[in-house]
Amino acid sequence: MWMPDPIAFEIGPLVVRWYGILISSALGLGTILAYREAARQGIDPEHILNLVVVAAPLGFIGARIHYVLFSDLQYYLANPAEIPAVWHGGLAFHGALIGGVLGGYLVIRHYKLDFWKLADVVAPSIILGQAIGRWGNFFNQEAYGYETNLPWAMFIDGAYRHPTFLYESLWDFFVFLILIWLRRQNFIKKGDVFAAYLALYSMGRIVVEQFRTDSLMFGPFRVAQIISLMGIVLGIILIRYHHRPVKLLNKGVYTDQKNKEQKKNKEQK
Repeated sequence: MWMPDPIAFEIGPLVVRWYGILISSALGLGTILAYREAARQGIDPEHILNLVVVAAPLGFIGARIHYVLFSDLQYYLANPAEIPAVWHGGLAFHGALIGGVLGGYLVIRHYKLDFWKLADVVAPSIILGQAIGRWGNFFNQEAYGYETNLPWAMFIDGAYRHPTFLYESLWDFFVFLILIWLRRQNFIKKGDVFAAYLALYSMGRIVVEQFRTDSLMFGPFRVAQIISLMGIVLGIILIRYHHRPVKLLNKGVYTDQKNKEQKKNKEQK
């Protein structure tokens, strides 16, 4: 049976791995997508490049810190030289997301940009990058699930298993399409696309994580599921917040109530 080789090619001592190619491709494609969308919305697309330059390294650092904290902290404390050794494996997406958002916030604050508007621009790029990046797990033969006899099981580590990387990749592509459709709709408010990303991605991750054998744990709980649950709650809260009635200070009425009353009066006439 064919088994994927994690190494794409070698040039002398230089070893190029599929994981690196896929992550780089995801970053590049996501940047192009966000760059074009920023220009379409009247945002200086150079800000996207500034954001990537800051957010990508902080996301990488966050991904490693998250893994170190929740995988085997005692081991890394006893072997501190292993903490930066990412070539031995060990990156966690939720840490990357937290680090990336922090980096984005720093850029947005520095250039005095609209946080939610820019967050909506980059949200589809993030989830598309995740969908592509998950295939790096396939070539590395990692992030797989429990043994199964389902027709689509993959032979990994001596047994047929759930291809959880594939489950998440397909879900991420689905969420990407929803976000692209959503941002073209008239009923959304600023920040809704990013909030929808948080909620929808987290829903899928909770389900997929249940099948994985290599989950990072916090006591008896899977860390990814805890953070994903928080992501769902936060996404829903943000959407409700963005659609809250806005009070007019000078008249003491709510704009949505006023619009409904005006529409009702027109219908009566």
